[in-house]
Amino acid sequence: MRDLYLRLGVSPTASAEEIERAIRDCANQSLKADAQAALGSPERRAEYDEMHQLLGDIGRLRAGLGLTHAPHWHGDAANDFSPPGAPTTRQAQLTRKLDVALEQYQRRRPRRLWLAVAVSVGLMVAHLLGRLLA
Repeated sequence: MRDLYLRLGVSPTASAEEIERAIRDCANQSLKADAQAALGSPERRAEYDEMHQLLGDIGRLRAGLGLTHAPHWHGDAANDFSPPGAPTTRQAQLTRKLDVALEQYQRRRPRRLWLAVAVSVGLMVAHLLGRLLA
């Protein structure tokens, strides 16, 4: 579903006259027909406003959970209700945590290698000394 208010360039709290003017000035005939059908009468506008609020809530929830990165959410009609400046998504938080964990692992990895080499050399020296002294 398209966000008719967004596409017409009016606020959801706009007056009926402002909406009529925006519909009249709209160059897109398909959008004009949809807007007239959904926002043309007070009853239909009230129904559309309920659906608009619900879809806005779902869009904010989806963005907060990081579910807007899938290809099917990038179409013209699909992302009308996804806020552009959404707060940090769950995906971004998880990516940052993975980056920190990877950095710590890579920082410790060389130490582990030297430790393994030192222990191996120590065991070999102890084994050789044990054989020589025995």
